Amino acid sequence: MKKVICAMLTASLFAGTLSAQSPEALPLYPEGAAESNGLSPEKVVETPESLAGGVEADYFIFPADPQTATGQAVVICPGGGYAAVAYAHEGIQVAQWFNEQGVTALVLRYRMPNSHYEIPLKDAQTALKLMRENAQQWHVDPNQVGIMGFSAGGHLAATASTHFTDSTNRPDFSILIYPVVSFDPAITHSGTRDNLIGKEAPESLIDYYSNEKQITDQTPRAFIALSDDDSAVPSENSVRYYSALKQHGIPAELHIYPSGGHGWGWRESFKYHNELLHSLGRWLTEIRK
Repeated sequence: MKKVICAMLTASLFAGTLSAQSPEALPLYPEGAAESNGLSPEKVVETPESLAGGVEADYFIFPADPQTATGQAVVICPGGGYAAVAYAHEGIQVAQWFNEQGVTALVLRYRMPNSHYEIPLKDAQTALKLMRENAQQWHVDPNQVGIMGFSAGGHLAATASTHFTDSTNRPDFSILIYPVVSFDPAITHSGTRDNLIGKEAPESLIDYYSNEKQITDQTPRAFIALSDDDSAVPSENSVRYYSALKQHGIPAELHIYPSGGHGWGWRESFKYHNELLHSLGRWLTEIRK
């Protein structure tokens, strides 16, 4: 019983800390989205750490301090297998770190696809456009807007980096953390693939969302990080994306840590947490020169 009470108190304190440091969630589509993902609002489950079954897209905005703003900005896509959005340790905590670096951050709680595969990408592209539309207010250089994603959110970030339609929704850089990249059955995360495109998707759709196959000379540069012992999303996902970038002459940086598994996000318990932050901070400084 004591363990249960302790766990409840810990969760309560965690929620209080986040709410005290986090802005209010704002609707991505103030008038409502044009299309539905077919999920029921009554079945949405929100906790201080995640949002499952989301039917409406929203976001948290963390503008950089005008005194320290670098002009860089990033749209953050948390993971969750396209079934949920782990917006705390793969979102809000990340955004707070970015603010410390003088970077404006937007944590996107994108809609779950429920096999409506066009929906998450539309949300990500809308968020990128929103960042540029509010560039002056949020202390952002419109030419320094990137995208970041974890796991399935990494797939979404890679999709946004390879399926953009114009300069308003093209990321200027991408940060992919233990990302699902490919829908090749040999290396993909099946839950992520099935939730996005369905279990019976045709080969053409599997290839379309295998983002290592969609890289062109216009794909933005990337910072990629993962653990070698990730049993959920094989390292081959990241390796293929990195290799395809290099084939097109696109700058990229790949970090494969010896251990850590999957899903560490911004948790300090990840053995290489400080190393990751140092490398990413250095990379952000380098790419804005």
